[in-house]
Amino acid sequence: MCGIVGLLLKKPELYDRLGEFMVPMLVGMTERGPDSAGLAVFSSSVGNFDKKISLYSGLTSEGASFNWQGLEGAINQHLGIPAKVHAVNNHAILYISGNPEPVKHWIAENYPKLYVLSTGEKIDLYKDIGLPASIADRYDFKNIKGSHLVGHTRMATESAVTPERAHPFTAGEDFCLVHNGSLSNPNYIRRMLEPRGIKFETDNDTEAACRFIEWRLSEGDDLKQALQACFDELDGFYTFLMGTADSLALVRDPFACKPAMVAETDDYVAIASEFRSLAHLPDIKNANVFEPAPEEMYVWAA
Repeated sequence: MCGIVGLLLKKPELYDRLGEFMVPMLVGMTERGPDSAGLAVFSSSVGNFDKKISLYSGLTSEGASFNWQGLEGAINQHLGIPAKVHAVNNHAILYISGNPEPVKHWIAENYPKLYVLSTGEKIDLYKDIGLPASIADRYDFKNIKGSHLVGHTRMATESAVTPERAHPFTAGEDFCLVHNGSLSNPNYIRRMLEPRGIKFETDNDTEAACRFIEWRLSEGDDLKQALQACFDELDGFYTFLMGTADSLALVRDPFACKPAMVAETDDYVAIASEFRSLAHLPDIKNANVFEPAPEEMYVWAA
């Protein structure tokens, strides 16, 4: 059992309040996921840079004392590209110019314990172990700004409680997925994708779904086509919530065993496993509140 939350703000004047609205949603899912929590937020804050990479230092010996400014200087010196780091606790956003792949390869070689969480133009990703409220405080979630986000609270059932296995999972750029449920054929998906050169970082079943969808997108599917392929290839019980640079998407398996609720107003679309995580939102009494149908795709544009 896990908790999922999603929030898309329809009006730019509300973007500064994204974290304010989101924190009670995430904390409201604590009973569904006390082991770990995370979120991916989408904004357009790369400034004069081309890409940003979210990094986690909690696996290093330095932890929250990691020398982020030293990393910034080393990238400037050894790779000869402009770079800037913005750090909070054991999380940092690395802004770079140019192709992010050589930078990630260099980080893997020189800082093997530094964990790459996400890459893209708009996505910032945070995840860690502990209670959702503690993680929200640790990374100052209440002050997060952006157009939309995807969040998750985890109760581990099929793999260990570690930061890497917390949600959201990412693949490619500006794409993430959170999952409530369990898949019965993740190893089948791995055997399908690994010969195509797709590498896995964990034994978590959600990573298999995430990499499968991103692979379909990279092969030319649009998001709805990729999600339709999920119904054909993925076996199990699931509610998936996905974030891209310009959308949120929600699907439930054909039996709709895992709960989900949606509330929509002129100002926002909000999604949660249970209504209690939506009850605090502005004008919720006048929202269109509904339970998503099974095996149907819901996509909202940012």
